[in-house]
Amino acid sequence: MSQEGDYGKWTISSSDESEEEKPKLDKPSTSLLPDVGQRAAPEPRYTCSEARKAARRGKVSPVKFNTDSVSEVSPPKRQKSGSQEDPGWCLSSSDDELQPETKQKRAQKVVVKEEKDVSFPKHSAAQKTGNHGPPTPHRLKEEEDQYETSGEGQDIWDMLDKGNPFQFYLTRVSGIKPKYNSRALHIKDILSPLFGTLVSSAQFNYCFDVDWLIRQYPPEFRKKPLLLVHGDKREAKAHLQAEAKPYENISLCQAKLDIAFGTHHTIWLSPLYPRIAHGTHRSGESTTHFKADLISYLMAYNVPPLKEWIDVIQEHDLSETNVYLIGSTPGRFQGSQKDNWGHFRLRKLLREHASAVPKAESWPMVGQFSSIGSMGADESKWLCSEFKESLVTLGNESRTPGRSAIPLHLIYPSVENVRTSLEGYPAGGSLPYSIQTAEKQNWLHSYFHKWSAETSGRSNAMPHIKTYMRPSPDFSQIAWFLVTSANLSKAAWGALEKNGTQLMIRSYELGVLFLPSAFGLDSFKVKQKFFSGSQEPAASFPVPYDLPPELYGSKDRPWIWNIPYVKAPDTHGNMWVPS
Repeated sequence: MSQEGDYGKWTISSSDESEEEKPKLDKPSTSLLPDVGQRAAPEPRYTCSEARKAARRGKVSPVKFNTDSVSEVSPPKRQKSGSQEDPGWCLSSSDDELQPETKQKRAQKVVVKEEKDVSFPKHSAAQKTGNHGPPTPHRLKEEEDQYETSGEGQDIWDMLDKGNPFQFYLTRVSGIKPKYNSRALHIKDILSPLFGTLVSSAQFNYCFDVDWLIRQYPPEFRKKPLLLVHGDKREAKAHLQAEAKPYENISLCQAKLDIAFGTHHTIWLSPLYPRIAHGTHRSGESTTHFKADLISYLMAYNVPPLKEWIDVIQEHDLSETNVYLIGSTPGRFQGSQKDNWGHFRLRKLLREHASAVPKAESWPMVGQFSSIGSMGADESKWLCSEFKESLVTLGNESRTPGRSAIPLHLIYPSVENVRTSLEGYPAGGSLPYSIQTAEKQNWLHSYFHKWSAETSGRSNAMPHIKTYMRPSPDFSQIAWFLVTSANLSKAAWGALEKNGTQLMIRSYELGVLFLPSAFGLDSFKVKQKFFSGSQEPAASFPVPYDLPPELYGSKDRPWIWNIPYVKAPDTHGNMWVPS
């Protein structure tokens, strides 16, 4: 049936039964469009979410904008899920939960390097020995061995050593002015031999393009053992195995989970952790208990290939770490176990280690994300109850009536943000907020703020980063900052069950929490216009968007990936027509 809503006219299946249904994309539909003589887009060599497949089709075989082209376009029909084993989105077993982000798995990098006797700091995770033999050459062209990083050696060292005391960096973006990449790194930088000799590495990801990944390693490291941790099943798993087969140094590890990962495209670099000297009794633990928490997270996978990495971490000294690890693992947790994962883990750390601030009830909350799950019928069901209660915790202060009135600012790209982005509409393929979910929670959109502002310079690149923080009312300082893979969803953060006695989490997520006390500070200073020419305050925290956040205007709508946008062209002169 056809409906007219806040997002324009769209069509859904008449079997609109429940949220336990998933969008299913085939090839771009042009049945209601003029013949534009386009070739069918080839499938990507890597598996990924349906939203990202649609985005790639939109790039390879775009539908050009034409004011006379469309009277009505239908988004995908929804099909009842038969099994969680089916490829595509993993579906919730709860009536009020949908996971539009669950097949957008994180790209978390664990890089292992051999120590060198040099005076300046290096950044890595641990050491590991062993060799699986050389790979078979596979679509690696000779010219691609001309390996380039983001800058010259000393420039990178200066940035890592002096330019960012928090070791928090963004991913480099092509197509923007160099100054906006001043605190950004490419994966090639992280894997660079400037940081030491790579012994082996592990990549946690969903959307693997194996050939591309190998090319990111320096030529001298491309034969080193590489473990790919994935969540693929059936056809997707077979496809990944075929992609990896030519490389004898690559081994695969399947995370046998009912629910897949969330996304993670952030970068935080640890120091180079030294090996604990034999015969000593040092634990190598930090004041933030980072080592134990990282091991607990890896143990939750319960897969043999990661046991080897756990043993490696045990042998190293992580005492220099000054951030807290916050993870989510699938399961139902009761008693003290509730505090181990998800938003209850954040609540516990903020209660025990964050400092109370004067007039805390006026300090707002800011959340920024790239995908959204089902929040329920109204804000009291989860967002402004249990979840907000965790985010507003500051020290052991008692609960006061003012806490419920703490402002909540949610940053998520608008349709206009996506339309005018570097990639145009296809960028929205990595922002999988569905119409099926959005139409059931219009109340949520009143909290929405635009992605950054034009002064940031990076606003034309759509975000995959997810951040949460507690700023002061004037946004000049923040009480804490979290960078994580967890989008705004109960699947990622957990939701209470059984009258609040049990926390249920569906996804694996991972993030690091920055608390001022761990850096000897009372609060983090913030440069509100991050790329402006003004003098940067000492120890300024690199918040990746402009402050204060800008509320949606009356004509702004949140980006929804599975409905058409045909009224205005994007930056490449195309429309967005999912099918």
